[in-house]
Amino acid sequence: MTVDYRALSLWHDLYPGSWAPRPPLPGATSVDVAIVGAGYTGLWTAYHLARQEPTLRIAVLEREVAGFGASGRNGGWCSALFPTSWDRLARSGGGAPAARAMQAALGATVVEVGKDAASEGIDCGFTQGGMVSLVRSRAQLQRARAHVAEARSFGLGPDVLELLDADQALDRVAATRVLGAVTSEHCAALDPARLVRGLAEAVERHGVALYEQTPVTRVSPGRVETAHGVVRADVVLTATEGYTAQLPGRRRDLAPVYSLMLATEPLPDDVWQQIGLADRATFSDERHLTIYGQRTQDGRLAFGGRGAPYHFGSSIDASYERVDRVHAALREILVDLFPVLRGVTVTHRWGGNLGVPRDWYPSVGLDRTTGMAWAGGYVGDGVATSHLAGRTVADLVLGHDTARTALPWVRRRTRKWEPEPLRWLGVNAVLALMTGADRGELRTGRPSRAAAAFWNHVER
Repeated sequence: MTVDYRALSLWHDLYPGSWAPRPPLPGATSVDVAIVGAGYTGLWTAYHLARQEPTLRIAVLEREVAGFGASGRNGGWCSALFPTSWDRLARSGGGAPAARAMQAALGATVVEVGKDAASEGIDCGFTQGGMVSLVRSRAQLQRARAHVAEARSFGLGPDVLELLDADQALDRVAATRVLGAVTSEHCAALDPARLVRGLAEAVERHGVALYEQTPVTRVSPGRVETAHGVVRADVVLTATEGYTAQLPGRRRDLAPVYSLMLATEPLPDDVWQQIGLADRATFSDERHLTIYGQRTQDGRLAFGGRGAPYHFGSSIDASYERVDRVHAALREILVDLFPVLRGVTVTHRWGGNLGVPRDWYPSVGLDRTTGMAWAGGYVGDGVATSHLAGRTVADLVLGHDTARTALPWVRRRTRKWEPEPLRWLGVNAVLALMTGADRGELRTGRPSRAAAAFWNHVER
């Protein structure tokens, strides 16, 4: 079946270049490094390897086209957010200095993404306006204060997290019922499809072979089997994120959880004056069930959130990307935030899956005995983190001991998800728990004990 790539998302639709697939793998071959997946992780790894060691033979294998998955259709947050806590990073090894080092590396990576895009001539609208997470209930305010206090306890300053009062928050984002906001300087808004497509062109310029329309059927040490032949390699990197479950033997590695988005028509200046976001800060709020948005380069509001169900057996299907109930709920939330948008036309609705590890803790590494490398499990915060992952994998492959290879997420192994039906019951129970927690907090003004208990369990 022919895929209409422009129909996948707003970003795919507005991409000015061609979506015509590159040629597939022509047949069996041997390389130094084989990379499965042409999203951010695979392409950044190829990019940094090729830049550091131009003589390496590198092949990237992609089932569809570069940027088909989450890398081309996410919310466009290039952030220093990481899905696990600083306390847990510290407990992973290295204590508080290791947690600070991880945060510093993530913050620096946001800037590096912009620099690398600029150096390669990639016009992805990179604008580092920071992040604003609104506080819109008393329960959220308690949680925000605790989060900022935790940051200070680790020696992290206001550039990482700062608590604004209501007036300061409204100066940034003029939403309803705002009691304050948590802000970070370490976030940029961008067009994800333009970034990933530009990166694909960049790796080719640096001598990397990129084969599209090349489904990988099996990955094993030194060997990648595809529909067009076997690729033998000294190092094999699996960079498939939310699609990892479709590889044989990998169904329980990462749970593919769907996040859905919508985008408005371009908004006139008088509407933007009522909303704010003049600096193109990305925005969210402190609820449990994640929402996220940005002001696009062409003046739209792109907005998304979780809420779509996990499907039995880690199933992945295009029909899961558009769920009327979830898209309607997202529109209701958006209008609740900004009532001026009540009559505005929504031009695009889409979705995609992201990879969630069992412990909500991304990891990156290389097993030198087998040559098998891995990176991912970003839980939706992968635009910048994948760049750090790519540089780290490149260091590991080339045998360079760097500050990056000493970070606490390197060489971690996450236990697998439970078999079905336990996985289906567990993931969807968490979704229901967070939905109920948000409703309860709005009604009572008190933080949800059930949600807190869940996160305490995850962090252990």
